[in-house]
Amino acid sequence: MNSIRPLIPILTAAGILLAGNGLQGTLIAVRGAQEGFSASSIGFMGTAYFAGFLIGCLIIIRMLRAVGHIRAFSALAAIAASATLLMATVVDEGIWTVARFFSGICFAGLFTVMESWLNSGVPNSARARVLGLYRIVDLGAVTGAQFLIPIIGPEGFPIFAVMAMMISLSLVPVSLADRSNPVPPDDVKLDLRRAWQISPIAAIGCVAIGMTNSAFRTMSPVYAQAIGMSVADVATFVSLSIIGGAMIQYPLGYASDRSDRRTVLLATTALALAVAIILMLAGSSDRLLNFALIFVFGAFAMPLFSLSAAHANDRAKPNEFVMINAALMLFYSFGAIGGPFAAAAMMEWYGPHALFSFTSVIYAVFIVLILYRMRKRPAAPSDERGRFTALLRTSTIFARLVPKPTSRHENETGNTETGHEKSRNS
Repeated sequence: MNSIRPLIPILTAAGILLAGNGLQGTLIAVRGAQEGFSASSIGFMGTAYFAGFLIGCLIIIRMLRAVGHIRAFSALAAIAASATLLMATVVDEGIWTVARFFSGICFAGLFTVMESWLNSGVPNSARARVLGLYRIVDLGAVTGAQFLIPIIGPEGFPIFAVMAMMISLSLVPVSLADRSNPVPPDDVKLDLRRAWQISPIAAIGCVAIGMTNSAFRTMSPVYAQAIGMSVADVATFVSLSIIGGAMIQYPLGYASDRSDRRTVLLATTALALAVAIILMLAGSSDRLLNFALIFVFGAFAMPLFSLSAAHANDRAKPNEFVMINAALMLFYSFGAIGGPFAAAAMMEWYGPHALFSFTSVIYAVFIVLILYRMRKRPAAPSDERGRFTALLRTSTIFARLVPKPTSRHENETGNTETGHEKSRNS
């Protein structure tokens, strides 16, 4: 506990920011629909956010080296708060799109700063506990923040003011409770070609999952409103998908540790596809049915990124753990840029249930590719597989927070080297 106590301020700041970011993503869709913005416009705002997020991931390390953690965090938080207030001041599709783009840059940078700070301050013996706390903070903050929308109301200035306050308040624990200013992390090697060579199916999968998850995260509030849900129901709808993914992720990971991961990835994708088809065809405005279906959909759709990354890590060399996960994060971002706008265009043409038509097509193509790769390449030997780890998609350096245990084969032979050089952690 003593090793974790100094990190509590950073975890507090992370919770505030994760809540603000999760709140903003849902509010933009809910309020935009109320303002009469088209589905395509709302989808393009999601595309702008993820484009900004990708840029933020690429430039933040240089910013940290230039000005340090505290100054970078302060500057990015100020810009993110200002962008939030700008959306409250000027209700315009173009202005909101620009604001979301800069929000994407800022949140990518803010998450990178926090995760770099956590990584520098936690010993390897406490990494599992810190990572567990971080996931709990993420789940609690993002799901809890959704219900601020019905409590405060999506209309008017107050909800935007609360978001700006949350972003600004994240500065308090960072500025007052931690006097350190860690050494900026080394640049993450981003070798996309090598990542593709290690596991084409993981690279393709992360693009596909980026398309579907970003489309769902951006457009699911629009879908929920379009089928007649209240604002409170929309918040519940979004939260249930997140909770479903969190609850089932570790059982799926446990199963993948004991078999060909591609088999588990295939089965999970097929189940996500099946639920998406039911949502597409049901055409029901029944609130409880949609809640149940979206919980099951989230349970199978949300863990797909971590399962893909786990498969790639089984194929990577021992010193490629951070590189492969950073590269997969970029592949995910590439897909996330295109997903919201493509899904929104289909929703405009064919109605709200086309969100799940879009998702179903992507999953179906992914399933075909998994089957093809399973015929082309044998499964990784069981003694070379690491343990499944649920990965957050908050920054390209998140993988550095993950504990670095040896593979099962190394444990059995008594080789106890740890660190990036011996990691096969997945």
